[in-house]
Amino acid sequence: MRLLHTMLRVGDLDRALAFYTDVLGMRLLRRQDYPEGRFTLAFVGYGDETDTAVIELTHNWDTAAYELGNAYGHIAIQTDDIVATCEAVRLKGGKVVREPGPMKHGTTVIAFVEDPDGYKIEFIQKHTQ
Repeated sequence: MRLLHTMLRVGDLDRALAFYTDVLGMRLLRRQDYPEGRFTLAFVGYGDETDTAVIELTHNWDTAAYELGNAYGHIAIQTDDIVATCEAVRLKGGKVVREPGPMKHGTTVIAFVEDPDGYKIEFIQKHTQ
């Protein structure tokens, strides 16, 4: 078995795709409209779906926004240079909600950004050996 994807419901698919592709640098892997069900699925990621887990963005045509609730945590992305990654997000109009620094009660360097729908994405600094 392997992890295939994480699904997020988004209110504005074009806005979400711009964030995940332009700001976070993922690729749009595939997109399919389902007119009978009034929804669109778009899959984004850093690699091909046959090799890596990806994110499924689900846009229900009749829903403009969602409440995130208190059960969702975050998606984590490893980065070689967390400070430069946060600065690149900021320069592309993204929202950094926790600046890079050690995690609470630990030494791992993390930061958080937020996508246009309010989902949190954690950046984790890659350890160098």
